[in-house]
Amino acid sequence: MYLRKPLFKQVTFLAVGVLVLFTQCQEPALDLVQYEKWEVITLDFEGPAASEVAELNPFTDYRMNVMFSKGEQEYIVPGYYAADGQAGESGADAGNIWRVHFTPDQIGSWQYTVSFQRGKMIAAADRGGDGVGPDGETGTFEVVAGTGNSHPFQTKGRLTHPEGRFFQFAETGEPFVKGGANSPENLLAYADFDGTYSIDSTKQFIKEFKPHLQDWAAGDPTWQSGKGKGLIGAINYLADVGMNAVYFITMNIEGDGRDVFPYRSHTDLTRFDCSKLDQWNIVFTHAQKKGIALHFVTQETENEMLLDKGDTGPIRSLYYRELVARFAHHHAIFWNLGEENGPADFSPHGQNTAQRKAMTNWFKENDPYQNPVLLHTHAAPQLLDSILPDLLGFEALDGLSMQIGNKYRVHQDMLKWWEKSKESGHEWVSSMDEIGWYWMGAMPDKDMPTHDTLRQEVLWSSFLAGGSGVEWYFGYQYDQSDLNCEDWRSRDQLWKQTKIAMDFFAALPLKEMEPMDELLKGENTHCLAKKGHTYVVYSKKPQAVYLDLTEGPAEVEVKWMNPMTGEWQSDHTQKFKGGAPIQIETPSGGQQTDWVALITKV
Repeated sequence: MYLRKPLFKQVTFLAVGVLVLFTQCQEPALDLVQYEKWEVITLDFEGPAASEVAELNPFTDYRMNVMFSKGEQEYIVPGYYAADGQAGESGADAGNIWRVHFTPDQIGSWQYTVSFQRGKMIAAADRGGDGVGPDGETGTFEVVAGTGNSHPFQTKGRLTHPEGRFFQFAETGEPFVKGGANSPENLLAYADFDGTYSIDSTKQFIKEFKPHLQDWAAGDPTWQSGKGKGLIGAINYLADVGMNAVYFITMNIEGDGRDVFPYRSHTDLTRFDCSKLDQWNIVFTHAQKKGIALHFVTQETENEMLLDKGDTGPIRSLYYRELVARFAHHHAIFWNLGEENGPADFSPHGQNTAQRKAMTNWFKENDPYQNPVLLHTHAAPQLLDSILPDLLGFEALDGLSMQIGNKYRVHQDMLKWWEKSKESGHEWVSSMDEIGWYWMGAMPDKDMPTHDTLRQEVLWSSFLAGGSGVEWYFGYQYDQSDLNCEDWRSRDQLWKQTKIAMDFFAALPLKEMEPMDELLKGENTHCLAKKGHTYVVYSKKPQAVYLDLTEGPAEVEVKWMNPMTGEWQSDHTQKFKGGAPIQIETPSGGQQTDWVALITKV
């Protein structure tokens, strides 16, 4: 007889000892068990005993789905094989625990019903099997309003894409202005994760993140007697400097690093590593607690034909299902279909439009939370022109993770594809996630202390082209590069300048503003505006700029800010009559580089 375990409420992680600390809720009556809105609920069920290497493969030959419902609202959430239920701590590869995570979005009484089926390759199939284990079990719980003491994402709700050029939080409606790390892309090639190794002996990029051990704090999570401190400390540092996103590849077999994959072995793509994936989730959960969104990049251009020859068949479906079952419950995540997706001269065997759409549709049909789906582009304009037009108007694709090889093309290329997506009737959310040149990227502070070109041509120019944020790629020629970076402090000054831009734009009525360079007269200038209300004018050099306020308000106020330091010129605020072009001078104080002016209705 299989018994349902009591409902558990996830509270926090322990630094030592057990993997996760759960507070067991007393259950005098099922309908009195309470959770907060947007809280992650984890349910464990005792099911068939299995192991990662059992002849009856628990990842392919069982399918556990749990339907959570409240009135007419229903979520079908995939579950997964969790070995002994504490594999991240125990290292176990066998057991009888099957787990599901759920994040409720409504207050009130919820019910759940378990479907647990057995059959050959049933996990990747849309067909019935034999009901076993906890099949048919039901339960009830209550969801109440949050206390306000939760982590930032739980308070704001899930990231969604209702419309427009920004993702926004479901609870607050606040737009998500992104800033974060694109490198190291093989972030998960971490020595403290079980079963992590390099496939290629010539590529040794396994990381320890020793420079960030100093950033780990008492009370932060670890596993297996203190493992994980380096990477957890790195996440702490990224959050402490104000970043809110991190990019990482979850499968790079045949790719650049060849050291990250969710499987027990890179040669068997049907069996996952339970303890490794539990440990990934410890880091992911901590990142969410620290306000860091998770950018899951599911493949690389070199391996996009590895699974089902590029199709969304049984092997790709198994891979995606495991990712969704284990990680889709987090509040702020993005599914990226693949880095540099599509054929190119250096990677000629790539996926086609139909295969890209099939992958996208799989996530939209199987991710119960409808987390945003992105496509990472190639860098060259001609490759964007060959791949992206067929995806315009395709509503399942939420946006682009842009790679641009020439930093001086960022504004024009991002503006081009934002305008085309808007014209198609389905506006993409685009972010500047990988800047060239590919060998350079964002150099360390010691090699480029001021980051003037990145600030001017990439950071501010992308936001003013309708972009939603940036992630910084580190190239391969300089210290702490894209594959071997273990110290995010190497770009400390770049994070500071990024945070200045993030704070500036987050304070604007962003959802109502659009690029309007046509309002300006002056070289190397850009404008973002809500006509008649708020205007941002950016100049990459000291010069006078003319802003056309013919259709503007009767009177405006102009304030200047130094985008490198974030300092406002509080003693140099001017008022102008609207209804005609106005001349905005270089701010006083002898500023010799770029400047930004905020023009608001009086």
